[in-house]
Amino acid sequence: MAESTRSMPPHSPPPLSTTTSWWSALFLSAVITVLISLLLVHLDTFDAAPYSSDELAKRPISVLPRVNPRVLHGSEKIGEGQLKGPEDIVFDPKLGVMYTSCGDGWVKRVTVNDSVVEDWVNTGGRPLGLALGYSGEVYVADAFKGILKLTEDGEIEALTDEAEGVKFGTTDAVTVAKNGVLYFTDASWKYDLHDFALDLLEGRPYGRLMSYDPSTKQTKVIARDLYYANGVETSPEQDFVVFCETPMMRCSRYYIRGEKEASTDVFIDRLPGMPDNIHYDGEGHYWIGIAAEHTPEWDLARKYPYIRKLLAFLEKYLRRPSVEKNAGGVAVDLNGNPIARYYDPDLKSVTSVIKIGEHLYLGNLVKSFIIRLNLTQYPATAPSST
Repeated sequence: MAESTRSMPPHSPPPLSTTTSWWSALFLSAVITVLISLLLVHLDTFDAAPYSSDELAKRPISVLPRVNPRVLHGSEKIGEGQLKGPEDIVFDPKLGVMYTSCGDGWVKRVTVNDSVVEDWVNTGGRPLGLALGYSGEVYVADAFKGILKLTEDGEIEALTDEAEGVKFGTTDAVTVAKNGVLYFTDASWKYDLHDFALDLLEGRPYGRLMSYDPSTKQTKVIARDLYYANGVETSPEQDFVVFCETPMMRCSRYYIRGEKEASTDVFIDRLPGMPDNIHYDGEGHYWIGIAAEHTPEWDLARKYPYIRKLLAFLEKYLRRPSVEKNAGGVAVDLNGNPIARYYDPDLKSVTSVIKIGEHLYLGNLVKSFIIRLNLTQYPATAPSST
């Protein structure tokens, strides 16, 4: 009996039938889990729309005359820890300060020379786009409160929050013409800022471009059925406004006077990523913030609505995978021709880019600071041919 015990291996493997059963059960559980998940997605009421074949055929601009693909190399952090998601930036040369819109409701002022941060006005909402008026006031596109006017003394005046009986869903960007008329965007009348990803994934045009005349207090819809209408800027000659459509990776022109008045055409198409705010630098260039680079994954999602429905399900109930990268900014000339691109693989959610002197300033949704880059020391250069 003892001899028989010694002949047995000290650790015998489980019988083959037991191992097979264990793997079979695991595989069956995985299949059931996947099938239940797909059923839940199928039953979800979210309805993603197909994109047109013309849009799907477009490919982003891949080569620009000059690039800087490492913006974070040599850059500085302005107001670190004091600026929560500084989404937009505008510069007042008279005071030497930048105004920036933050996620905690503050419109803050930052001195350009020494980067001192001042808590200026809290809107009680989520300020996004900013514009300087011509009498010291600052206009704010507040995602939840509409268009606001901030006086030099920091008083808040609500101007408008609806058009044609439809409340703004996500008041996004604003600019002011020399005649005092405001032009602004409602990114989506259906979705608020918290659900912006659902708007992009649904793929339907809920955005509007509008005007507000302070002299008459009238709000007008001047362009509708836009795909997440975002940044807006007037032209130097005051003959049109440029506005961006984020998921379409394009910016268009709406003519406000002249022979083309009330018509729209494309300003720049096939941007290398999703545009956000746009600002004119007074030197012949517009600067467009690129929140995320165009990717093959986004191409696939645009082509197949079910993929966007699945992503929307994850966005609503679990966690959507993040594929955003290579955010930054693109400079274009007055005719919409791309001049230079600044980006970095580790940058995402860049929302605004402005040029002040020899520096570039980048706002964003996820950092607690503004990024500053010295363009003289770290310029964009012609891409290598190798």
